Amino acid sequence: MRNDLFAPAFVHGTLCRRGKVANNLPIILIVEDDFAIQIVVEEALRDAGFETAVAPSAEEAVTLLRSKAMDYRVLVTDINLTGRMTGWEVAKQAREINPTFPIVYITGAAANDWASHGVPNSVLLEKPFAPAQLVTAVSQLLNTGMPEQS
Repeated sequence: MRNDLFAPAFVHGTLCRRGKVANNLPIILIVEDDFAIQIVVEEALRDAGFETAVAPSAEEAVTLLRSKAMDYRVLVTDINLTGRMTGWEVAKQAREINPTFPIVYITGAAANDWASHGVPNSVLLEKPFAPAQLVTAVSQLLNTGMPEQS
């Protein structure tokens, strides 16, 4: 169960603690159109101490990134999204804004395309994944800027 400290309150699309923006915590932008997966991803990241913002479409995510209203530190994006854009395209747009922007892709069907469509120094998690895998990927990218090579 969630502690009341993490009760959701949204300000300009960004989750905040008890109605106040927690500026000192990394804000993770999640792009996912499946509500059930949004919840799992949000809870895993919040339980690990991150702030989250959710964009249910690629287009909304790009708008949020380009506005620079919030200091997003990592992009977690599904690849196959409803709408005209894919997660591959969101990541490329994020890298145009910041060439070292950390990217975590999540997918159930597009893992084989990562080598040709994914941006360098990104992480791909195949659905289903354990919440701890997501937290590890995000933490690793924040700490080193690069995923561990296997």
